[in-house]
Amino acid sequence: MIRSIRILGAAFGGIVGIALDSIGAGLFLRSQFSGPILAIWVVLWMVVGFAILPYLTVVPAGRLIRAVQDLSTAEFVTAVAGLLLGLLMGLLLGLPLSALPAPAGMWLPLEVSIFLGLGMMGVTVAKRHDLSLAVEAMGFFRRRDRDAEADAEHPLPHIVVDTSVLIDGRVGEIVDSGFLYGTLVVPQFVLVELQQIADSPDTLRRNRGRRGLDILGRMQKDSLTPVLVVADDVPDVKEVDAKLVAMARARSRTILTNDFNLNKVAELQGIRVLNINSLANSIKPAVLPGEQLRVRVIQEGKEAGQGVGFLDDGTMIVVEGGSRYIDRDLDLTVTRVLQTVAGRMIFAQPRLD
Repeated sequence: MIRSIRILGAAFGGIVGIALDSIGAGLFLRSQFSGPILAIWVVLWMVVGFAILPYLTVVPAGRLIRAVQDLSTAEFVTAVAGLLLGLLMGLLLGLPLSALPAPAGMWLPLEVSIFLGLGMMGVTVAKRHDLSLAVEAMGFFRRRDRDAEADAEHPLPHIVVDTSVLIDGRVGEIVDSGFLYGTLVVPQFVLVELQQIADSPDTLRRNRGRRGLDILGRMQKDSLTPVLVVADDVPDVKEVDAKLVAMARARSRTILTNDFNLNKVAELQGIRVLNINSLANSIKPAVLPGEQLRVRVIQEGKEAGQGVGFLDDGTMIVVEGGSRYIDRDLDLTVTRVLQTVAGRMIFAQPRLD
C-alpha cells in the first residue's frame, strides 16, 4: 500500500514539476542547458512527491482510524453529535456572514463552520458524562445498566490460570474471599492437562485432578469472579509453561500459579505472577524471637535430639531437645525464625519454668 502511494506521489511530483516549468513560457528556456536542468527539476519534484505523499495521505488516515478505534461508544456518539451541532451553528452564523463583501463573505462562513464543528466535538466528548446524566434526568432515555457500561469502558484484567493452581485446591476459597480482581482465563490446553491428571493411574494424582475439575466447575457456576475457558493456543510452542507465558504476554501480563520454575521464568519476561504459596506465607502471623508458643511435638527432627511440631497454619516448629517430648504439648520460647523457599521455619526451645 505504501509503495503504491509513493509511486503515485513520484508521478504526481513529476507532473507538478512540468506544470511549474510551463508557467511563464518555461522557467529554463533561456538557459543554455535547459534540457538537463528541466530533467533534474522534474526528478527533484518526483523525489519530493515520493517522500512526502504517504505522510499527507495514508499515514494521517491510519492515525485517524486508530484514534477512532480507541474511542469508546460513548465518546464516538458524543463526538458525532457535537460535530453535527457545531456544523449546524456554523450554518446559521454563516448565512449572515456570506452577505459580507468578498473575500470575507466567501471564507468567513467556512472558517466559522470548521471552528464551531471541531470545538463542539471536543466539548461534547470532554463533557460526555455530564451530558448523558442531564439527558437521562430529562427523561429522554434510561440507561439499562450503569455497571455494565462502566465494565465496558474499564474491562477487568485477565489472569491466566496454571494447572498447578487448580489441582492445589485453595484457589476456590481465595476467589470466594474476593481477593482476586479480574477474569480468570483457563486455556484449553490447561484443561486438557488437568483431565489427563484426573485420568492418571496414580490415585493421589487422580484425586487432585478430579478436585481441580470440581473446583473449576464450581467457580464457573457460583463464583462472583468471572471464569473464562478459552480455546486460544500457541501452536509454535509445545511446552505448557511456555504457552502460558506467551498467552499472558498477549493478554494482561498476569499469571496465577504455584509452580516455582514458571514463577521465575514469567518474572524474567516481565509478567506479573500471583503465587498462592507466596500469598499463604505472607499472611501467616509474624513470630519474633522471644515470643511464647504452645505446640504439640509430633515427631523427631532431622538432627539428633530435635522434635518437630506445627502451628495451626502449617508453619513448622523445630524444638531443640524436643525429641523426648513427642506426643506432648510444650510451652516454647522462639529462638530464631528462618524464611525459606518452602515457607517459614521457626526454631524454639522448651520454656523453663
